Amino acid sequence: MTKPSAPDQTLIKMPSLRAVKSFVAAAKYLNFTRAAESLCVTQAAISRQIRELETSLGTPLFKRTGRSVELTKAGSIFFDAAQLSFLNIAQAADRIRKNHGSAGKHPLTVCCSPAFSALWMSSRLPSFFSANPDIDLNLMTTQNFLALEPGVRPDVFITKMANVQEGYRSLALFHDVIFPVCTPDYLARHPEIARLDALRDGVLLNLSPYGRSQVAEHVDWGVWLAIHATSLDERPSDSPHIFNANDYNMLIEMVLSHQGVALGWGHLVKHLLEQGRLVRPVAQEVVLEDTHHYLAYPPEREDDETLARFRDWFLEQCELPPYRTS
Repeated sequence: MTKPSAPDQTLIKMPSLRAVKSFVAAAKYLNFTRAAESLCVTQAAISRQIRELETSLGTPLFKRTGRSVELTKAGSIFFDAAQLSFLNIAQAADRIRKNHGSAGKHPLTVCCSPAFSALWMSSRLPSFFSANPDIDLNLMTTQNFLALEPGVRPDVFITKMANVQEGYRSLALFHDVIFPVCTPDYLARHPEIARLDALRDGVLLNLSPYGRSQVAEHVDWGVWLAIHATSLDERPSDSPHIFNANDYNMLIEMVLSHQGVALGWGHLVKHLLEQGRLVRPVAQEVVLEDTHHYLAYPPEREDDETLARFRDWFLEQCELPPYRTS
């Protein structure tokens, strides 16, 4: 015989969601009539639901002064929590609806970093859309792949983490290749930066490690120069500033506006080099041969046509061989 489940006290003690919905509408507008109109019910129904909620909670939620109402202290506390909960529920429901796609469309959700999205994906996506008009691509970005909202499970991850989430298979892509970049105009005005010592002593735009704790290795100007036997500690005291930021997109925008030299991650700045908007002032580079970028997806989606088409397009864009199932 199956043992009956114990009563769930949390659910039992929960107030009526209908009553909470009426309360949120009334608290939002501070007007029972407008709340009723927003929910397409009568004002009497709003008043009844709020009385029921106040009875359940054992305290007034509104101060009634003539025709107007104000939230009590308890009402403000409950409104903050209830509104956030309803927003989360609404967003989750919207994601579920979108996962069914538009009519005749196949949805696919891809998760990557903001820098990869802005500097790699955005310039290449037109070719994907033109070749796959029947796929609705949903792109989400994060700096912390380990702290996604509960229930968020992208179809594809593009990340530097070999095991981004349980239940995903990872395909190794490419190594990081890192080298200095600036604009042709900046190099023309500062030709001395073609030497490492002069480069070290110039305006450096530096990617800081803050908020990047998931990255196993962090290459900044200090590390990059040290690999090439050049020390930041040897910069003269009258050298210009070193600007630090953990927003790589911002650093590249600063480089493009001729504000200094930054380290370029090859896969992110390749198109800017090809367009002639950026140049490499020195030939030296660092290749992180012990690490990879990865494309990860659930193994049960191995033969899913929508995912396979994105995977094949992505590998082609990375100039990697087509994927072959074992």
